[in-house]
Amino acid sequence: MARKEKNIHYIYKTTCNVTGRWYIGMHSTIDLDDGYMGSGKILRYSIRKYGPENHTKEILEYLPTREALVLRETEIVNKELISDGKCMNLKEGGTGGWINEEHRIKCSKAGNAAKKIKLKNDLEYRQNYINKRLKNILESNALGKNDSLRFTGKYHSEETKQLMSEVKKGLGIGETNSQFGTCWITKDSINKKIKKEDLETYLNDSWLKGRK
Repeated sequence: MARKEKNIHYIYKTTCNVTGRWYIGMHSTIDLDDGYMGSGKILRYSIRKYGPENHTKEILEYLPTREALVLRETEIVNKELISDGKCMNLKEGGTGGWINEEHRIKCSKAGNAAKKIKLKNDLEYRQNYINKRLKNILESNALGKNDSLRFTGKYHSEETKQLMSEVKKGLGIGETNSQFGTCWITKDSINKKIKKEDLETYLNDSWLKGRK
């Protein structure tokens, strides 16, 4: 299967929340949630020392093409910006990319580490990530020879089954349940769901707990 062409191009800024130092770079991707934090040498050291969880990444600007992205980074990351004591950039913009395969692997590991921490600690991010992965896999499985979205005679892969399980895992329990903290009340054959904290007020107005 051909590799998808990277169609999202942006300028980003990653800041160390401990030191206040920051790095500005460019990135092209097909997934905004790919876990990429940056590729600067000093930035990578900062991430290793203080942890991905102590770094914040923000997207400053989107560009329509890779060429426009390179040009824009050249304009932003200049000699004046590099001279700032808080800046972790070592060279002017427009020359971003992997120095070698080892460099690529290091940056990839840093990004994956950041993603794993966020998947573990951020329930909403985790749920959106799993739903997106599941959607992509299901669509890929459903594509027939004529690109028709049919699933006849096909079976879910083990990865798809696992993701389906992950979607439900931890949901519907306690505060993650959409009905948490609510209850039914009834009055004159009318059923109504309310927050439990408002129950006493309704009971004083002749409502009964439960429904019919």
